[in-house]
Amino acid sequence: MSPPIAPVGWSRWLVPPAALSIHLSIGQAYAWSVFKPPLEDALGLSGTQSALPFQLGIVMLGLSAAFGGTLVERRGPRWAMTVALVCFSSGFLLSALGAATEQFWLIVFGYGFVGGIGLGIGYISPVSTLIKWFPDRPGMATGIAIMGFGGGALIASPWSAQMLESFGSDSSGIALAFLVHGLSYAVFMLLGVLLVRAPRPRAEERTAGRTTAVDGPRVSARQALRTPQFWLLWVVLCTNVTAGIGILEKAAPMISDFFADTSAPVSATAAAGFVALLSAANMAGRIGWSSTSDLIGRKNIYRVYLGAGVLMYALIALVGSSSKPLFVLCALVILSFYGGGFATIPAYLKDLFGTYQVGAIHGRLLTAWSTAGVLGPLIVNWIADRQEEAGKHGAELYGTSLLIMMALLAVGFVANELVRPVHPSHHLDAVPAQKGASDVRQQQSESA
Repeated sequence: MSPPIAPVGWSRWLVPPAALSIHLSIGQAYAWSVFKPPLEDALGLSGTQSALPFQLGIVMLGLSAAFGGTLVERRGPRWAMTVALVCFSSGFLLSALGAATEQFWLIVFGYGFVGGIGLGIGYISPVSTLIKWFPDRPGMATGIAIMGFGGGALIASPWSAQMLESFGSDSSGIALAFLVHGLSYAVFMLLGVLLVRAPRPRAEERTAGRTTAVDGPRVSARQALRTPQFWLLWVVLCTNVTAGIGILEKAAPMISDFFADTSAPVSATAAAGFVALLSAANMAGRIGWSSTSDLIGRKNIYRVYLGAGVLMYALIALVGSSSKPLFVLCALVILSFYGGGFATIPAYLKDLFGTYQVGAIHGRLLTAWSTAGVLGPLIVNWIADRQEEAGKHGAELYGTSLLIMMALLAVGFVANELVRPVHPSHHLDAVPAQKGASDVRQQQSESA
């Protein structure tokens, strides 16, 4: 299912809204916590059990993005968006059936497995198309779309809470809320499916059979895995995400612990407001920092993410417990870097590997997110638990974690400094002309 080619005069500014409709929908994943307490009460689940649908969904996001990236490139964004729509909405419908029949395994399978495939395919579906439409501003273009994933929870969280209040928090009320989610997101995502258009081929591409300079080199996804640049960027993304998600996952208890022994402790309401601020910073960073990268360059913006991130963590560790505004400001900056790192990485990949299979390469790189999603919370929670067992409390619970995050960001900074342009031997265009067109076609088919 290929998207229709844009007619002459088609505005490229219609494509980001198409991508945004997908990312705003699948960004609901960050609002899963709204369903945890009702599910625990209605089905007699533990906190660990109620987290299973979300955890499986994130795992499937990384796996489906990694393994489906090449297929997305081959079939195009309309096919990918349609698959995301069907899987994500079907996941909610299966979850509704599971809640109605009180079969929790069906919720895990529906939301986690089926819906998780929709998360991964939907996340990478517009990347390549946006970069081809905006070769002059790829950071801004991908930032607009990926901003939606960070901001989806700002819509889904109050909406879900209101439905549970209206329908009830028993199994039938949860089932009805899941049903409404599935149908509503299907309609909203359909707008993106219908709106997306592929750019018209350039005349020189049709005649020469290759991309222009603005599109960068031609490196296949398979060949990209053989380059040091791919793995250096894997380390860069993993360390940046680990540092951000370590705060995001434990934000409310962390700020409460930091100021528990002061004259102005943080209330539960204020801690919840802090979490909302972090979400807003995450969302703003995705469009703000990624757009800035178009002006100062991708390597420079990652120098800011990683280098300034070390400084922010150092300030929290040294004086964060003595100043609430400073703690909040540093955390907001770190979370803006976290979001900006997600939004900038597709443009960084385009600079290094070109637009040829950038969506597939991006999908493979997202395994760094899956790793960081486990690593960040594990570092912060495990160390805090050990420190508490040792009789420590307050800000002392997080001192070691902060030092580890600073070290990880320093490793990412070094990895970013080592990134160099991809050697021409990895380019598809580097195939000697005397080998003939048949060898070129063979190499391209192997890359798929």
